[in-house]
Amino acid sequence: MKITRSPRLAVAVVGAVVLPLALAACSNDSSKSDSAKSTPAAAPGKSKTTNAMDTSKPFGPGCAAVPKDGAGSFDGMAKDPVATAASHNPALSTLVSAVKKAGLVDTLNNAQNITVFAPTNDAFNKIPKATLDKVLNDKAMLTKILTYHVVGQKLTPKQLENGSYTTLEKGKITTSGSGTSYQVNDNSNVVCGNVPTANATVYIVDTVLMPK
Repeated sequence: MKITRSPRLAVAVVGAVVLPLALAACSNDSSKSDSAKSTPAAAPGKSKTTNAMDTSKPFGPGCAAVPKDGAGSFDGMAKDPVATAASHNPALSTLVSAVKKAGLVDTLNNAQNITVFAPTNDAFNKIPKATLDKVLNDKAMLTKILTYHVVGQKLTPKQLENGSYTTLEKGKITTSGSGTSYQVNDNSNVVCGNVPTANATVYIVDTVLMPK
């Protein structure tokens, strides 16, 4: 017997097959869409913020003035004791001259595990020239001022948040701040912090610290 298929029946059969497949495809697309919506996007700039707040390495706006390579770079300074390391940094040339005049090169280079708050040339330039010349030619006074910038232990940024430390001059300095912003004695800003040398940690500051 010959079986004749109705056109309507054929359409119905095709529709019965195609419809579930179409519904399944829509369901998958919807699932993917919902999944994409439910996955939070990474916060823009988050990694940059984390790096900006990283105090395990040298930090601060003044670090940009440090040479990128050579003996005066961060890598270069880390290999030398502190007075020698500072002598390779152009921004610390006045400090280095003062240390030499006071005869403190060997004292600083031979000390172990110290922190030096190193004033920049601009910090010394804030002092009236007549006063600065007088200090530079008075070895006792110069020694008193320079040793006031040295603490007999290595200080981490965390320790600067709210600290009080005895200096080699026997006076006290106070430190405050958080993140990458710190002050010493409330009037000297750390412009480049946590700089390693072979025997010291250096915090470069924008104002000379004056003992009482």
